[in-house]
Amino acid sequence: MSNTTQAIQEKKTDKELYDYQQGAISQIFEKFETERDDYHLLYQLPTGGGKTVIFSEIVRQYLKNHNKKVIIMTHRVELCSQTSKMLTSFGVTNKVVNSKANLDDQGDYSCFVAMVETLNNRLNDDKLDISDVGLVIIDEAHYNSFTKLFKFFEKSFILGVTATPLSSNKELPMKDNYDELITGETIENLIENEFLARAETYAYDMSLTSLEVGSNGDYTVKSSEDLYSSPAMLQKLIDAYKKHSLGKKTLIFNNGINTSISVYYAFREAGLPIMHLDNTATKKQRKQILQWFHETPDAILTSVSILTTGFDEPTIDTIILNRATKSLTLYYQMIGRGSRILNNKTKFTTIDLGNNLYRFGPWGADLDWQLIFKSPNWYADRIKDDVAIEANFKHDLADEIKEEFSKSEETYFDITQTYKDAVAKGESSKVVLERSIEQHAKICIENSEDVYDALALAKLLKDDINQRIETYAKCISKSTYNFLKWLKDDYQKKLNTYLRTNFDEVFEQIHGYPPED
Repeated sequence: MSNTTQAIQEKKTDKELYDYQQGAISQIFEKFETERDDYHLLYQLPTGGGKTVIFSEIVRQYLKNHNKKVIIMTHRVELCSQTSKMLTSFGVTNKVVNSKANLDDQGDYSCFVAMVETLNNRLNDDKLDISDVGLVIIDEAHYNSFTKLFKFFEKSFILGVTATPLSSNKELPMKDNYDELITGETIENLIENEFLARAETYAYDMSLTSLEVGSNGDYTVKSSEDLYSSPAMLQKLIDAYKKHSLGKKTLIFNNGINTSISVYYAFREAGLPIMHLDNTATKKQRKQILQWFHETPDAILTSVSILTTGFDEPTIDTIILNRATKSLTLYYQMIGRGSRILNNKTKFTTIDLGNNLYRFGPWGADLDWQLIFKSPNWYADRIKDDVAIEANFKHDLADEIKEEFSKSEETYFDITQTYKDAVAKGESSKVVLERSIEQHAKICIENSEDVYDALALAKLLKDDINQRIETYAKCISKSTYNFLKWLKDDYQKKLNTYLRTNFDEVFEQIHGYPPED
């Protein structure tokens, strides 16, 4: 180690650490002292809790007290740069090992920051001397790309850090690569002590049964784009934004570049200030877009998963999940982007258009990370599937449609329960739709002066009719596209016929007098 490096690392850092961060450092150093040299320790702390701050101070203290080197691994270029800057601010001289790095001066450094793929290539080419590396720190340790490098560090202490100690691959649980998990502060504690902002979530009931699950265990981009790029879904997104977040700084997450581009054009057409960012953007474009997002109070940024890690923008007010995911880690990462506190910011808005709240529970709920670490399959098997989630939905009229039916006390009709009742009585399943039509006709007539008003209202029920038909089709286990289309068309015709035939009679039953001629 050079004298200059030694002198800088002797310098007391001017960074102030919070009590919980100091506590974590003490716990981790206790493991350094008491466990074997090649121990694998995992440390969990929520996004925004300061994992980089904690491990930067660990590196500073480690290098001061041990005559060995440290390597910090990240999975993204941006994280490499951010980590290097944080280490420098702690007085730790470090060298970034990227694809362009010249390693001729590696002997002058005791700390290296490297991207996993670059490091793998350099080690396989024997370009980096790791004979005296005593500590390896792995950022975002839940990614499995790091495990292939463990063979190079069989004599080193490995410290993995993550907000969610659940492997991105069900076949490669983290407990197989780490001896122990230490959990940090909970999200709730960090909120209570004003380190994080609280999420206010608006969850929409979404029909997601058209989504397909890929080999990685999450929804495929193709099926997601087919659903979320549709005009109806784009309109739902814009309506949700206008209702809960109009004029506020908003980050939208999508599953697929084409969806994000569709969102961009839909918002732009609506006259809203939006930009799109994905991983095909150049460094310069990315910098310009993020600068615009930072400086513009009502900016909307639509993106894919590029901003889930290594992106801090405390001015964000709203996170929109315009996608579904089966990944608990991704769910926490996306929402965590809005949790940074700033000045008077104590809360932020989350709009969920992917049933994620129903799948995983509220962001910040009291998860037992020790249990999840030890028994990841037990946890994964208890995550509800879409059919189970949607079975609990109570599909009613949209708010703007409901206003047209203000004279009706109840607009909801339970298709599933009506079907169960009919089966129990030995009736034909057809009576379910007949009773549904009667109820639709009743609410149309309740809010009309004449049959023409009622027919006009019936046209507004298209989405509700579609929803009822789809629920009915699930009940009878028959849902081909042509069958559903025929049922929907037939339903609308029968509703109109019912109104024309029975309007006067039903009107008089409701009001106690016949309609005026």
